[in-house]
Amino acid sequence: MKTVRKAVLPVAGLGTRVLPAAKTTPKNLLNVFDRPILAHVVAEARAAGIEHFVFVTGRGQTAIEDYFDQQFELETQLEAKGKSEILADIRAELGQPGAMSFVRQMAPRGLGHAVWCARDIVGDEPFAVILPDMLMRAQPPALAQAIAAFEAVGGNIVVVESAPPGEAHKYGIVALGETTRGFDGRLAHMTGMVEKPPPGTEPSNLFISGRYVLQPEIFELLANQGAGAGGEIQLTDAMVRLMATQRFHALTFDGTTYDCGDKIGLLEANVAFALAHPELGAEARAAVERLLRR
Repeated sequence: MKTVRKAVLPVAGLGTRVLPAAKTTPKNLLNVFDRPILAHVVAEARAAGIEHFVFVTGRGQTAIEDYFDQQFELETQLEAKGKSEILADIRAELGQPGAMSFVRQMAPRGLGHAVWCARDIVGDEPFAVILPDMLMRAQPPALAQAIAAFEAVGGNIVVVESAPPGEAHKYGIVALGETTRGFDGRLAHMTGMVEKPPPGTEPSNLFISGRYVLQPEIFELLANQGAGAGGEIQLTDAMVRLMATQRFHALTFDGTTYDCGDKIGLLEANVAFALAHPELGAEARAAVERLLRR
């Protein structure tokens, strides 16, 4: 069984839910405490063993490529001023030569279309899909949990979690079959999925939360996938078709998710990551408590 070496990150969205913050800054470069959302996500993927990142971008998002590139002037100034710790932190996030690819989606045609745009770079091997909007805190990291499940059962893995009460109709929802041994009962065979089902028709309350391990055959299906919910090419629709010939498993995520495509979710992420920071967490807690006392 081939290992998961590549990850596709669809980052072309306009970030309409966080405007005007995303008007001139790509939404995935908005900060969560001490670094951009995307830097946290890339760190999660690297910790899971990902070697090659494929960013699917849109117009006006060259800042994403620049962020993971060397900035010689900045690095030279930091080195001259003896800012060795900051310099090391910046260099640790840089992409390795040839380990990051950037492709244009050209038109906002949906998540399925964005993933399809990465087909030539991914090639004929299983790959991860990471939705950067969904920032996940867990140990081991969310994608590492998904890859561990893949290594145990193969096929395709979809990370899921419980939707807020009464809100399952807002998400892609899965239907489950028998539970797989191990993983504390969190891994189960998937029997179906539906994108934003009408209220009262949801097959479960478990929604697809932004981490996948998929087989390359999905690209053949995405090539002719028609428009689905919202008039866009939906990844879930192609996954349902692939389910006819390949096994899918749902892994219930063990951790906490922050929807950084939402203003309140972004605020929660900032506070949570600040409180958990190994050096600045105590100061951050004191600052938050001061604000709450006012």
